[in-house]
Amino acid sequence: MTAALPFQTAKQLAAAIRKKKIGCLELLDLYLKRVETFNPALNAIIATDVDGARKRAKAADRAVKAGGKLGPLHGVPMTIKESFDVVGYPTTWGLTAFKDHKAEKNSLLAQRMIDAGVTLFGKTNVPLLLADYQSYNDVYGTTNNPWDPARSPGGSSGGSAAALAAGLTGIEAGSDIGSSIRNPAHYCGVYGHKPTWGVVSPKGHAVGNPAAQGADIAVVGPLARGAEDLEIALEAMAGPDEIDSRGWTLTLPRAKKKSLREFRVAVVLNDPHAEVDRSVQDEIQKLADFLGKSKAKVSDTARPDFDTADIHEVYMKLLRAATVGRMPDEEYERLRATAARFPAEDKSSLAQMLRGVAVSHRDWLALNERRHRMRLAWDAFFGDYDLLLCPVASTAAFPHDHEPDRVKRSLTVNDRKVSTFDQLFWAGYSGVTFLPATAAPVGQTADGLPIGVQIVGPQYGDYSTIAFAKLLEKEYRSFVPPPAYR
Repeated sequence: MTAALPFQTAKQLAAAIRKKKIGCLELLDLYLKRVETFNPALNAIIATDVDGARKRAKAADRAVKAGGKLGPLHGVPMTIKESFDVVGYPTTWGLTAFKDHKAEKNSLLAQRMIDAGVTLFGKTNVPLLLADYQSYNDVYGTTNNPWDPARSPGGSSGGSAAALAAGLTGIEAGSDIGSSIRNPAHYCGVYGHKPTWGVVSPKGHAVGNPAAQGADIAVVGPLARGAEDLEIALEAMAGPDEIDSRGWTLTLPRAKKKSLREFRVAVVLNDPHAEVDRSVQDEIQKLADFLGKSKAKVSDTARPDFDTADIHEVYMKLLRAATVGRMPDEEYERLRATAARFPAEDKSSLAQMLRGVAVSHRDWLALNERRHRMRLAWDAFFGDYDLLLCPVASTAAFPHDHEPDRVKRSLTVNDRKVSTFDQLFWAGYSGVTFLPATAAPVGQTADGLPIGVQIVGPQYGDYSTIAFAKLLEKEYRSFVPPPAYR
C-alpha cells in the first residue's frame, strides 16, 4: 500500500512530479502547510525561506513543463541540518554568538543536492556545537521526538530525523562523528547513512569558517524515509571537492547481491562495554531469525579480531581529540584539569574521553596506529562476512535530560542506571575505523518507540549496506509514520 503523500519517499515524490501527478509548488505548499500545523510543538524546523523556496518551485514546474532533463530529486522539498551553510540562512551550531551569522555561500553538500533538483526550503535543529544525543540550544530551543514529545529525537541531526518522521520534509542531510546521523534515525524510525570517511566532502559544514575541512572520524550524509533515497542522495553528494577532484575521482563499488539469501551476516546484540537494553536486543534478534529463515548465512559469534575495550578506548580518545578544536578555551582548560584527576587505572568511557582532550600529536599517532590495526582486522573479517549487524544505540529514545553537568546524566538499561557516555560505544564500533553504516528501522518497543539496526560494511562498501537496507525495507519492515502525524 502506498504511503500517504507527505510520508512517501523522495523517490516516489520525484516520480509523481515527473509524471505530472503533482506540481513542484503544490508539493512544497503541502509540506509548508504541515510545517505550519505541526512544527510549533515539534520544533524540528528552525528557519525557512518560504518566498525563495516558492520561487524555486515555480521554476521547477516550468522545467517539468519544458520537458528537459530533470535531476533525480527534481522538485522534492528538502530541509537540511542547521550546521550546513546555505546562502541567506543562519549557521550557528547553537551558539548565541553566531545567531545573526548568515552564510554567503552554499556548502558543497547543499549545492550538490540543489543540483540534483531539490527545493531547499528550511533548516533543522541541532544541539550546541553538535555535541549531544539531544537537539536543544539557546538559539532555537528544544526539538521533540514525534513518537513521544517528552523524549529526545536524538542528536546531533535530531531536527533532521524528527522532520522526516513527522512528514514535514521530503529528504534530509546530516553529519556524524558520534552517531549523529545513525542515532536520530534509530530514535525517530527513519533511515540514515554514515558514509565511509572521506566519501562526501564536508566543505561548508563549519561554523564561522566555511573553508574548514572535516575532522578525523566526522562525515556528512543523507537521512530519508526510504533506503533507496539514501542511495540516490549519496550518488548526488559524494565525491571530492574542487581541489581534490584535480587528482582523484570516486568510484564506489556497486552492490552485487540482489537477495537476502546471498548475504553472509554476523549479528552482535550486546557488548560488556556498552550493555544494550533487552527491548533493542529483542528486535535485532527477531531480524536475525528472519534472515536465517530467508536462507541468509547468519552467525551470532563471528567478530572482528580485536578487543572491544581497545576499540572503545581508541574511539573515545580520538573522538575528543577531533572535537576540541571547536571548544572554547575555558572549557578546554577545565576538561584538561578534570582529566588529570582520573587515576590511570580508570578505563571508563568518561575517563577515556577526557584523556582525549589533552592528547599530544605523538599520542595521536600512537592511537592512529592502533586504529589502523583494527582497520586490518575489520578488512579480514569482511573477507568472510559481507555485513555486521549491531545496535545503533543501547536504548530507544530517552526522556529529555538537560542537566548541564553531563557526568550526572544517565540512561536506564535493563532497569539499571548507566552513564550516557556508554552509548558512544556503538557509534565508534564502526565509525572510528572509517566504515560505512546504514541505520534502518526494524521494530518497536512494547510502548511503541522505534528501534533501528546498524548495518556495517567494509570500507567503501556504502552501496552494499544500503542495498541490504533496501531489501529489509521491501521484505521485513519499512518506515512507519508516528500516529500523531498521520
